[in-house]
Amino acid sequence: MASFPISLVTPERILFEGEAEMVTMRSGGGDIAFLAGHEPYVSTVEIGVVRIDVGEGQSERFAAHGGFVEVNEGSVTVLSGIAERPDEIDVARAQRAREQAEQRASAGDDAEAEADLQRATARLELAEQA
Repeated sequence: MASFPISLVTPERILFEGEAEMVTMRSGGGDIAFLAGHEPYVSTVEIGVVRIDVGEGQSERFAAHGGFVEVNEGSVTVLSGIAERPDEIDVARAQRAREQAEQRASAGDDAEAEADLQRATARLELAEQA
């Protein structure tokens, strides 16, 4: 399968820079996958797991908590305000955060609680896949 350059960066660091055969994530338009030769594209990155398939059945996964994705001239760039590697996830803390966010979200229409719930869920999903 053909590969293409991909970068996943935050304001503080570069989490991934290399070649990929496929990148999947949740964008503003829904779940999306990028392959070599993808048409130019710009969208928001929604809270969730970014999966970078690097070939030979190997993949890298990151929890991204919003941002933007751009496909231009054959390369994919993901700019995220916050993104984490699986080994950076504190599972107990993420579970507590999810429980607290669920309680706040069930008490009313709280957009911040819903975002907190999505972040905790993405962290736990990433930790489970590691």
